[in-house]
Amino acid sequence: MNSDSDLQIAGDILEVQHLLQPAREHPATVAEFVGLARSIAADRAQWAPLVRYDTTTRWYHRLRTGPGYEVWLLSWVPGQGTGRHDHGLSSGVLTVLEGRLTEHAGRGARTLEPGAQRVFAPGYVHEVVNDSLEPAVSLHVYYPGLTEMPMHAAQCAPTAVDAVPA
Repeated sequence: MNSDSDLQIAGDILEVQHLLQPAREHPATVAEFVGLARSIAADRAQWAPLVRYDTTTRWYHRLRTGPGYEVWLLSWVPGQGTGRHDHGLSSGVLTVLEGRLTEHAGRGARTLEPGAQRVFAPGYVHEVVNDSLEPAVSLHVYYPGLTEMPMHAAQCAPTAVDAVPA
């Protein structure tokens, strides 16, 4: 086909302003929040100078806020973890920036390497731990912004007696 004919048929999209979607200033979908986390992760100069390590507690810093959401930067020295918790009414995206973290959830444990992302909905119960020998850094996006983090009792592994059918 001749490109001139195609242009005459379809018209120039740039000439039809009402067909162009305005760029969103802030994320509004899960995919856009994942994209926001990836773009921040890729811009090491934006977050790396802010990272601190604290041997007594996990260190955290609110990196950014937008309409209804917030972005947190966390560091983890070996052995630090969250305990079993959920995020109340907030959904989230967890992205590992450096090091390695382990997520324990209902279906077992999952090792998260740099670049790994986990997306979760309200009420999702998990525990995140740095069980490696090196420090780790992660990025967390919450929507709506995190207002509560209810803790949950540790899940006990079934004993041999529990596993035997009655």
